[in-house]
Amino acid sequence: MAIDRVLIAVGPNDRDHTDNLLDEALSIAAPWQATVYLLHVFPREEYNKLLEQMDFEPRSGGLQPDELASRYESIRSPAHKLDEKDIEYEIRGVIGDPSTEIVRVARELNVDRIFIGGTSRSPAGKALFGDRAQQVLLNAPCPTTYVQHD
Repeated sequence: MAIDRVLIAVGPNDRDHTDNLLDEALSIAAPWQATVYLLHVFPREEYNKLLEQMDFEPRSGGLQPDELASRYESIRSPAHKLDEKDIEYEIRGVIGDPSTEIVRVARELNVDRIFIGGTSRSPAGKALFGDRAQQVLLNAPCPTTYVQHD
């Protein structure tokens, strides 16, 4: 099975762990010269708040999610490393529920593998607070690699 496209879902809590996510993804993507998609999902409230902080009216359409995602350090750092390694990539930003949107974008882009990060959580913690990574793992249209944070 050839690997042509991989998706790295980078969340707000992944800032200190993007190197681990990127290393895992590149172990698969680089040998196949696959395109890497760096994805950040903005919950609607977060997106609107960020636009307001930047003096954009949320409904103005002045700053699209892709552009806003490209301003995040947790996206810029892996993008810079992909540039250094001469790996083709695209930055994607979308608005919505992260677990739903990661799966939707993976389907839309027809990716061959998803890479997500997260922390370990007790069964009670998952029941009370949900577990986005678990939802992605259960609903992904392709193999998914989970990279656990410390």
